[in-house]
Amino acid sequence: MNLQVKIGELRFANPVLTASGTFGYATEFAQYVDLKRLGGVIVKGISLEPRAGNPPPRIAETPSGMLNSIGLQNVGVERFLKGKLPFLRELDTRVIVNILGDSVEEYAELAERLSGHRGIDALEVNISCPNVKNGGVAFGIIPESAAAVTAAVTNSTDLPVIVKLTPNVTDVTEIARAVEEAGADAVSLINTLLGMGIDIATRKPRLANVVGGLSGPAIKPVALRMVWQVAAAISIPVIGIGGISTAEDAIEFLLAGARAIQVGTANFTNPAASEDIIDGIIDYLEEEKEDSVENIIGGLQM
Repeated sequence: MNLQVKIGELRFANPVLTASGTFGYATEFAQYVDLKRLGGVIVKGISLEPRAGNPPPRIAETPSGMLNSIGLQNVGVERFLKGKLPFLRELDTRVIVNILGDSVEEYAELAERLSGHRGIDALEVNISCPNVKNGGVAFGIIPESAAAVTAAVTNSTDLPVIVKLTPNVTDVTEIARAVEEAGADAVSLINTLLGMGIDIATRKPRLANVVGGLSGPAIKPVALRMVWQVAAAISIPVIGIGGISTAEDAIEFLLAGARAIQVGTANFTNPAASEDIIDGIIDYLEEEKEDSVENIIGGLQM
């Protein structure tokens, strides 16, 4: 059974990756998951300097997912390179580093500083971050600013560049086309949807930041629709994210045109979710008498 997929110039052993922000730096899951079975690991987002994140409470459960407002807490690029990368470079799987910044210049500097290090296979660019030079508006909701970040990163690194798209826009295909034209090698989507919760006993927000990102099964239909739209609108590879917790979920995204998928919130409820999904994809291909996962990618029948 051939599970290999290609994203740009990178070949992955299988299409199942772990989503940034839900798998730490991989060490946290080493006792629960056979890491070498994964197609790839996408580490927690990295900024130039360490970030403490938002004050608690930062996570709230919902009936079909969760809200989070972690605030992009991370160790910063120097501590990542010295303290986290040595473990990651020994993994027998692809390692993708998610990067974030508050200005185009920060993204470019991060891309440059992460380049040339053994063990980093690609960068994933989080453009859902606020542009501090433009009044805090997220880079990813305006085609011009999304393209500016993408161009800055691609001009600063030889690594493949995957741009992670926000769903909090009117037309996600417009943003996808802008980053493709700016040089992105692939896109991943979706990031979390904006949401909030209220504790009726205290009459206070469930998150200290009031608003947070909604993830989990609730967002899967929205994510699937956006992945299908983007896959039809651009020519570079698409990686699907959003509420994927079973092999059936993953296969839906592959049929919709995604060349790979990321498992996120499911990691919190089932640390072995990614392995279960890989096994389920194999079972499906056997049942369908397909000898390669490539045979089902983009196979939606209209």
